Amino acid sequence: MATFNVPYVTSNSSSWGPPPKEDDTSSSSTNAPISRFEDLPYAPFGRSDRLGRCADFTTQSFARTGDATAGYFRGRTTRNDANKNLEFQYKVDSEEAKEFQLVDSSNVRAAGAQGGGPPGGKRFVPQARKRAQNAARMRQLNARRDNQNNNAAGVGRFNQPQRTRAGGRGGRGGGRGGFGGRGGRWHDRIDRQASVSVRPDWRRVEDIDLAKLSKGTSPLSNLVDNSSPKGVEDLAFAGFLDQYNDQYDKVSTRTPAPLKRVETKEFYPVTTTDDPVIEKLAIEGKGTVFATDAILAHLMTCPRSIYPWDIVVQKLPTGALFFDKRDASQFDYLTVHETSNTPPAPLGNRDNEEDQINTPERLSLEATMINQNFTQQILRSQKHRSNFDLPNPFWDEEDNDGMEPASVAYRYRKFDLGDGVLLVARTELHGLAKDNKKVDTSKIALPGKKKKKKQVEVEEEQGDQYMTAYALNEYDPSFASNAPPARPGTTINWREKLDNQPGAVLASEMKNNSFKLAKWTAQSMLAGASQMKIGFVSRINPKNAYEHTVLATQTYRPADFASQMTLEMGSMWGIFRLFVKLLSDQPEGKYVIMRDPNRAIVRIYGVPMETFEESDEESEEEEEDEEGEAEE
Repeated sequence: MATFNVPYVTSNSSSWGPPPKEDDTSSSSTNAPISRFEDLPYAPFGRSDRLGRCADFTTQSFARTGDATAGYFRGRTTRNDANKNLEFQYKVDSEEAKEFQLVDSSNVRAAGAQGGGPPGGKRFVPQARKRAQNAARMRQLNARRDNQNNNAAGVGRFNQPQRTRAGGRGGRGGGRGGFGGRGGRWHDRIDRQASVSVRPDWRRVEDIDLAKLSKGTSPLSNLVDNSSPKGVEDLAFAGFLDQYNDQYDKVSTRTPAPLKRVETKEFYPVTTTDDPVIEKLAIEGKGTVFATDAILAHLMTCPRSIYPWDIVVQKLPTGALFFDKRDASQFDYLTVHETSNTPPAPLGNRDNEEDQINTPERLSLEATMINQNFTQQILRSQKHRSNFDLPNPFWDEEDNDGMEPASVAYRYRKFDLGDGVLLVARTELHGLAKDNKKVDTSKIALPGKKKKKKQVEVEEEQGDQYMTAYALNEYDPSFASNAPPARPGTTINWREKLDNQPGAVLASEMKNNSFKLAKWTAQSMLAGASQMKIGFVSRINPKNAYEHTVLATQTYRPADFASQMTLEMGSMWGIFRLFVKLLSDQPEGKYVIMRDPNRAIVRIYGVPMETFEESDEESEEEEEDEEGEAEE
């Protein structure tokens, strides 16, 4: 029977690994570790060294015989730090190194930078000439290096400063600005998804560059006229309006007003083709183009947009155009910090609750609810209500479920755009406000009294004026834990600046929410509103997205506000005329206007008529499912 012999194991009490030869008492044994591996090369490991290969068995001095090369490796296997990994050091390939050129990357100090003339009595050398001299010197050094031994280990040209995508002025890590420097970005680029997927059977009609369109340099801009409508006519009024509560003009950061939830008001963001009044006007032949003020303002100010969007257009056999929105789209939701340098970041895979309430989707829902609640809270009770001839066309009195329509008046207007284009639009008004004009009493002669020299101004109440109301909600990028560091001056604390520097707060919002404010201004001008009320709403606690407070309410004239935003009404009408012109030249059918999610380009597609249409069976199934859930 065969026996198993336990191999000899040497004990090393001083360190890890085999013991030194002088400590090995069994070095004479052939099975001893030192005897078997005595002449093999060994290099101590250095963590800071860059290893080119794990082992080198191709060196010319290495032979397969152990004794002949023992002396050669014995000097290199010592535990001297200077000889660490000497055989395994990374060496530059001479053939590969020929592709690099030596350049001068040193900072050249301008001559005569200090004092009144060139230091040391040296003559002044122009910078262009100095750069040419340095380039010539580098070429000579490279040529001299090529003539030397190309096989010498470690010889290579000096690396050139690399100009990467993140480098240059304000890039990440390199060039002027560096990490977060001038024009730099801390966060990565966000690749957004399109609002609707382009299908293979869609036909591309036109691509419009928004940058050129906003500057008027697009070739398509010459197709239309950039002028205001030739005439405006009111066709119908529907709904009712409540009076504005002047107490909200006195709200400040010291005396804020809590924002209440309006749970009994119903809002109707109905699209164009579902409006019964527009349907009646279309049958009567009142216009050739039909749209709502929200869709019109969106197209007029689309060069300022960043997020993707889409609008559906139908051309009838009569040539009439209907601009609609999809039922399942996010068109009616307000954006937050869309045009900011630090827009809200998507949630991704993070589960932090603070991040969940600061995503673009959650902020959009929060801003929409704030805007609806604010527009109803700033109005007085029903005692000051003004009813129009037509009731709210979207409210069903029999099926109200204890709800009532919100205080909104629908003003149907016809705009004559020329060339036979008659636009019929449904616009919205949110309330009635007093026109308080300042009057100089020093110019008024009161009976029985002398006119005072001191100038005194009082407010004189005039008639009621139509107004629109909107709300801005405060968002600080530092609310989210994943937010990049904000640049100095990009964020303003409303509670600190709103009372003393309201202009600075408004200027910051014009930069961060340029597209949203431009749409509000365009909607107010389309509706013929004389005043535009803008409320500033903030969270009571940055971590709570459900409780808010009104910090201030400011009043603006839509025309003056448009001039502050460099918003020209003629240019906006020209942009809308361009879409009408491009679609009027197309055959009958359905079309989609959509913005590219990552490029400033608007594309027009021709789509089949059944696109975005739900079948009757699917609609019935959805209704049955909703009824079943309600019964449960």
